[in-house]
Amino acid sequence: MSNGFLEKYYVRATMTCDKFSRICRVDGSARPNCCKKQCVNVMVDGIKCGEWEKKCRYKDKCCDGRCINVMFDSNNCGGCHSPCKKGSFCRYGMCSYA
Repeated sequence: MSNGFLEKYYVRATMTCDKFSRICRVDGSARPNCCKKQCVNVMVDGIKCGEWEKKCRYKDKCCDGRCINVMFDSNNCGGCHSPCKKGSFCRYGMCSYA
């Protein structure tokens, strides 16, 4: 006896991106890269930042595939793409913190 409902979900459960790489690249996917059978985005993932095995330190954040210390980086102060104004500095994730 065949149960179409269960078969549909069984097929999806066996489809992993290491065998079917297009799974990660469907339209609108937030995680277009395949790494160890999981879809990830290496541009923002702190565990697989820029490369499959590159892990950011606990105080860093993955910004455009690079591990950045957003607590002291004037171009990414407090988060990715958050630059401080010209002449100010980044301390503890805030621009020009005294």
